[in-house]
Amino acid sequence: MIKKFGGPLLGLAIAVTCAPAYAEQTKKVDVLLIGGGIMSTTLGVWLNELEPGWSMEMVERLDGVALESSNGWNNAGTGHSALAELNYTPQDKDGKVSIAKAIEINESFQISRQFWAWQVKSGVLKDPRSFINSTPHMSFVWGDENIAFLRKRYEALQASPLFRGMQYSEDPVQIAKWVPLMMEGRDPAQRIAATWSPLGTDVNFGEITRQFAGYLQSKPNFSMKLSSEVENITRNDDGSWRVEYKNLKDGSGTETDAKFVFIGAGGGALRLLQKSGIDEAKDYAGFPVGGSFLVTENPGIAQQHLAKAYGKASVGAPPMSVPHLDTRVLDGKRVILFGPFATFSTKFLKEGSYLDLLGSTNVHNFWPMTRVGIDEYPLVEYLAGQLMLSDEDRLAALREYFPEAKAEDWRLWQAGQRVQIIKRDEEKGGVLKLGTEIVASADGSIAGLLGASPGASTAAPIMLSVLEKVFKDKVATPQWQAKIRQIVPSYGTRLNDSPEKTAQEWAYTSEVLQLAPPPAIDQSMPAQPVDAAPAAKAANDMAL
Repeated sequence: MIKKFGGPLLGLAIAVTCAPAYAEQTKKVDVLLIGGGIMSTTLGVWLNELEPGWSMEMVERLDGVALESSNGWNNAGTGHSALAELNYTPQDKDGKVSIAKAIEINESFQISRQFWAWQVKSGVLKDPRSFINSTPHMSFVWGDENIAFLRKRYEALQASPLFRGMQYSEDPVQIAKWVPLMMEGRDPAQRIAATWSPLGTDVNFGEITRQFAGYLQSKPNFSMKLSSEVENITRNDDGSWRVEYKNLKDGSGTETDAKFVFIGAGGGALRLLQKSGIDEAKDYAGFPVGGSFLVTENPGIAQQHLAKAYGKASVGAPPMSVPHLDTRVLDGKRVILFGPFATFSTKFLKEGSYLDLLGSTNVHNFWPMTRVGIDEYPLVEYLAGQLMLSDEDRLAALREYFPEAKAEDWRLWQAGQRVQIIKRDEEKGGVLKLGTEIVASADGSIAGLLGASPGASTAAPIMLSVLEKVFKDKVATPQWQAKIRQIVPSYGTRLNDSPEKTAQEWAYTSEVLQLAPPPAIDQSMPAQPVDAAPAAKAANDMAL
């Protein structure tokens, strides 16, 4: 029958046969969440708390949640609070260290701690040890210039109560108490320095995501669509959004109309924002950066190291490429990761397409990308150098932090893909941006998240910012205000301005989340270096 018509009609018939068969009756929901990671599930939990009657649907292209960047093996698991990350405290040309960004990051992580503590108290999250564990955070440097910077950084951070309890030392004996693994076999003539804080954490964001998703699925007004890829996002006449997606298992198509759409699809968010056609997405481009880690699961090694020890980034390295030797708690056991070593792929997701970069490039962002490519040439050099590393090179880099490391104890693991933001700039044409940005339509009916570090650590405050941006009127109501303050007691205040409130928040979240208790410090006096042994023992006792 088809052959009888021939030519164009044959092609049309085949096209119709191959196209997804969308549902005759379009489903309608209040909220549609694209992506099954830490961001979307966190927003889902927030909205369930604030508007339990709203209907929600989550669409995830893989066979389960937390299989991309949120997966514990695909990220560093650092509870980013700027205790150790040197790139959050830049030094100006006059040698002054700025701590503004460090305070902002730390304040954000305190909101995450409060949010998770509330979810534990409410039964949404189960055993805290399954997703968060006390792990001291360290900065570790060598060389006169780096030591001078670390000392200045430490002194500057003492102005903030959020960093009290941090200790500084240039004494190898003292540093060996904190991290014996990093000192064994080290040249005694090498000058080193370190800061150490017992308030650091290791977080399994994949486990949080799975528990959040499981809780949401228990609600009658929530539906989960796995193995489903969004193909189109269009605006309806009534202001809602029609999201069309295909089941990757059987090819069937579905469409859902949503009053509000959130795109929390990691590296895939940019392309989906572009599909929506909103003007705000035209300001952005993305540059993919992957990462690999050396991993040891040897318990004899893992039990000798309890810290996330961050060093100084190489010249030209992107912010998420600061080298660090990390204690992790994954799949119920302690392991150590070292890295990251930058990798490059044109994919925007680990399970993405090699056409992702090309597909996101258009007439609006081509010039900003070109300008960044010219202005950030050291980044290009850095990536080229990383791609040429041999196994011996990676082992040599590890031995700068763990001098007695043996090749047979370590394997190379490819972590997740990150997409660095490139944003249009009137003066420079385009700039490479640190952190995450919320991109939302003018009416707040659709929003997405772009960027990388600190990412998952600040999912709770970032999603709170999404609420403030797209549901401004509701956030201002007494009902939402009361609930938000119940979940996050410090909401609307700066802990940095109050040592007393900081101590209260630390004590509350430490107890609920079963973390090492904060150090008892006289908040009226500057912090001084002290013997770390008691605090180190407490942190070790609290870790798995």
